[in-house]
Amino acid sequence: QVQLVESGGGSVQAGGSLGLSCRASGYTASMGWFRQAPGKEREGVACIESHGRTTYADSVKGRFTISIYSARNTHLQMNSLKPEDTAMYYCAASLSGTSCSPGSGVHSSDFPYWGQGTQVTVSS
Repeated sequence: QVQLVESGGGSVQAGGSLGLSCRASGYTASMGWFRQAPGKEREGVACIESHGRTTYADSVKGRFTISIYSARNTHLQMNSLKPEDTAMYYCAASLSGTSCSPGSGVHSSDFPYWGQGTQVTVSS
C-alpha cells in the first residue's frame, strides 16, 4: 500500500504559475497527476516513470512540467495557467513500470494509489 500526500495549489490569475508536490510513503515506478473539474470527468494531466520518461496531455504540453525525485516525490510545475486549468488536482502512483508509456496517454486506470487532491483555481 502506497500513501500519497499532496501540497501546493491555491489561487492564481490567468498567466500565472503554481507548483504541486506529492510525496509517496514508499517506492513507486510511475507517478502521475490528474485533474477533475466540477461536472467533468477526471483527466490525465501528466505522468512520469521513475527513470524520468514523461507523458503529457495535449492541453498542457509546453506549459506544465512533471519531475520525479528518488522515485517517491513528484512535482508538477504549472506555468501560463488558464481559467480552464481550474480543477481539483490529484497525485497518483503505480508500482508498474508500464503505467506511463509515451504514446499511450495518461490513464487513471493505470494508477492504483491516489492522494486526496488539492484545489487549483485560475481566475481570468
